[in-house]
Amino acid sequence: MNKKRIVIGITGASGAPYGLCLLEECLRQGHEVHLLVSEAGWRVLKEEQGWEVQKREQLFYNRYKHLEGTLLFHPLKDIGASIASGSFQCDGMVIIPCSMGTMARIAQGISGNLMERTADVMLKEKKPLVIVPRETPLSAIHLENMLKLAQYGASIVPAMPAFYHQPQTIEDMVRFVAGKVLDQLHIDHQLYRRWST
Repeated sequence: MNKKRIVIGITGASGAPYGLCLLEECLRQGHEVHLLVSEAGWRVLKEEQGWEVQKREQLFYNRYKHLEGTLLFHPLKDIGASIASGSFQCDGMVIIPCSMGTMARIAQGISGNLMERTADVMLKEKKPLVIVPRETPLSAIHLENMLKLAQYGASIVPAMPAFYHQPQTIEDMVRFVAGKVLDQLHIDHQLYRRWST
């Protein structure tokens, strides 16, 4: 299997399980993952996963150290990190879940932190940028920002589970969305049963 280098960002939108599922699958397959978590993202991890987030990155290392891949954590303020440069070789970036605020700033070309800067690099270098928005209902502003990012080359993969594969658990629904993201990155997986007739 061809090992890839992927950046994963987790923001403050509801839907932390989507990001964690994607992270776990990438590491399980042996890929190199560069992880970013926004301040609001840490709050969502606490509320949705029950994580005590004082130790922050150590939580991720402890949770995923048994997996084959390489996990590298970057603080949001580290604007000089490797992933902030267009010369850094990377196979793509996913922001999952992506808050409407983060999406708006990326759509406007604002690079106020490392997550936004890295997304900007993906766009300018024409590398895969996958945005997984998690909001409902969507305002015209949200839709406009999604359209703008799609026109700039980003893939918009809303957190919309399907039911044709007959999910039995919440995990099945989460795995479907993570699988659709991996499809955008051309990474093989077995996270859900594909449609066949």
